[in-house]
Amino acid sequence: MDKLEMRHTLLAAKARKKMSWDDIGKAVGMSPVWVASACYGMNSASSDVAHQICDTLGVESDVAEALVAFPTKAWDEAIPQDPFIYRLYEVVGVYGETLKDVVQEKFGDGIMSAIDFTMEVDKIEDPKGDRVLLTLNGKFLPYKSW
Repeated sequence: MDKLEMRHTLLAAKARKKMSWDDIGKAVGMSPVWVASACYGMNSASSDVAHQICDTLGVESDVAEALVAFPTKAWDEAIPQDPFIYRLYEVVGVYGETLKDVVQEKFGDGIMSAIDFTMEVDKIEDPKGDRVLLTLNGKFLPYKSW
């Protein structure tokens, strides 16, 4: 089974069981954002976690083998059409250079890791309309001079 077939199988099982990513994350003891990313094929899971995900969703063990496989982290290079994903693309387009400059003023010349990294999604209730809080937490990696 490849990552694409795994993705379709897991998303269908999630829908069939009417589970949220929070539900699945709690069941396997992992972040719901990370679990979703692994199920979409963008991260690999340990064998234990892969089998826990499969047990939670009631899918066969061949899916666990695909969850354990190292992914190719690539995506469509076209501008995203989904409105939510496009807004994130827009945020990086509008604020990317600003964020880079502010981070480098605080840390020096380098990048934020997406490997030593966590992400959280929270809901902030507001009478004017609920708000989305995205927290990106990555290790700073300074560029090396040699």
